[in-house]
Amino acid sequence: MDSDNKKVSGKFFSNLKPREVASFWFAISLTLLLPVTSLFTPHNQLLVGVGISVVLMFVIIWNGLSLAKSNAESSKSFERLRAALANLNDGVISYDHNFKILSINGAAQQIFGVNGQEVVGQYFGPEKAQDPKFRLLTQVIFPSLAPLVVKRSENDEYPQIVDISFNEPEVYFMVTTIKIGDIETQEFMKIIHDRTREIQLYQSKSEFITIAAHQLRTPLTAINWAFESMGKDYSPSPSEKETIKNGLIASTKALKIVNDLLDVSKIEEGRFGYNFENINIIDFIAGIMENANIAAKEYGVNLYFDRGGDPSTTLSVDASKLGLALSNLIDNAIKYNVKNGEVIVKIENLPGKPYVQISVEDTGIGIPPEAMDKVFTKFFRAANALKFRPEGSGLGVYIAKNIVTRHGGALWAESTLGRGTKFYMTLPTDTRLIPSKEVSYGEY
Repeated sequence: MDSDNKKVSGKFFSNLKPREVASFWFAISLTLLLPVTSLFTPHNQLLVGVGISVVLMFVIIWNGLSLAKSNAESSKSFERLRAALANLNDGVISYDHNFKILSINGAAQQIFGVNGQEVVGQYFGPEKAQDPKFRLLTQVIFPSLAPLVVKRSENDEYPQIVDISFNEPEVYFMVTTIKIGDIETQEFMKIIHDRTREIQLYQSKSEFITIAAHQLRTPLTAINWAFESMGKDYSPSPSEKETIKNGLIASTKALKIVNDLLDVSKIEEGRFGYNFENINIIDFIAGIMENANIAAKEYGVNLYFDRGGDPSTTLSVDASKLGLALSNLIDNAIKYNVKNGEVIVKIENLPGKPYVQISVEDTGIGIPPEAMDKVFTKFFRAANALKFRPEGSGLGVYIAKNIVTRHGGALWAESTLGRGTKFYMTLPTDTRLIPSKEVSYGEY
C-alpha cells in the first residue's frame, strides 16, 4: 500500500514543472505559518485570514493537480509521437530556418546512410552536396540540386510535394515538406517516401507490356494489310465482304491498342520525342476537325468549331503529338455521344494570362461523379462507357494528359451524367512556360 502511495506521489511531482512545484510548496508553507500568526492576530481577523488562506491553498493545490495532469497527458502524447516517428517506414527530418538539423528518425538515417549523431545539430548548406557522404541528404533538403525533380504542388503552397530521381544510386523519392510555427520560430519537416522498389516493379511491368506490344504489332500489321488487300483486289460475295469488313475493323482496333501501349511506354520512359515548332493554332485545329468529320458522319454526330481565339495566335507545339491528344478527345466525344448529338470544339485566349484554352464539349452519356477522379488514369473506363461501347483501351485521355502537360498546359474535365462532358485544355503562349525536359506525368 505504501509503495503504491509513493508511486502516485512520485508521478505527481515528476509531472509538475519548477514553477508549479514552487506554488505547491508556497501553499504548504502558508498553511504551516497559520498557527504562528494566530498568536499576534485578533480573533475576527484570524478567522478571515484562515478562511482566505484555506481557499487560496486549495486553489493552488487544485491548479497544481490540473497542471500535473495536463503535463502528464502532454508527455504521453509526445512519447507516442516520438515512438511513431521512430518506427515510421518513411524518413523524417526536421530543421530550422537556418537549415540546422533538429532531428532525424531511423528510417531517414538508413535511407541516407548517415548516423543521427553526425547530422543532428549540424548546419546543412548547398556546399554539403560536395561531400559524397551527405550528397543525397543535401539534395533532398535542397531539391534544386537534384538531377531530376517533378513538382506535385504549387510553388507557394504547403505542404510542398516533389518527386526526386537519382541516377547513382538509382533511387526515387517522394518528398513532402511541411512548414511548422510562425516566422520567428519557423521550422520545417521533410517526409521522405522511398519509391525505388515500387517504381522498379512498375518499370518491369511497363517493359513487359512494351515487349509484348512490339511482338504483336508486326503480325497485326500483316493481318490488317491482308484484309485491306482482300477488299481491294478480290471480288468477294456479300457474306465474304461482310467478313472482310469485320476483320478489317477488328484488326484496326487491335493495332490502335498496341500503338497506344507503345506510346504510353515511351511517355513513361521519357522518350516520346517532342519536336516543337511554331504553328497557327486555329488553322491547326481546323485541319484536325476536317479529319474528325468523317467519324462524326459515321456516328451521326454534328461537329462544330467555334473560332473564338485570335486568328493570328501562334504557339510552339509538337504538331503530331498535340494532334494525337486533341484527336483522342474529339474521337471520344463523337463515340460516346447520342444519335444526332453535338460536339463543339472552341478556342479562346484567356484574358490577362499567357495561355489559350481549347475545349471539347459533347452531348453524350457523361461521366459518373464517382469516376471523375479516375478519368486520367491508365486503362480506366467508367461503367456506363463500358456498357455503351465495350471496345476501347482506356489510354486515350491518359496519353492526352501527358502530351498537354509536356507542352506546359493543363487538361481537366467537367461532366453531368447523361448530359455530356466538357474537356478543357490550356496551352502557353509564352515558350518559357514549356518544360525543358521530357518527364512522365503519370500515376507512379
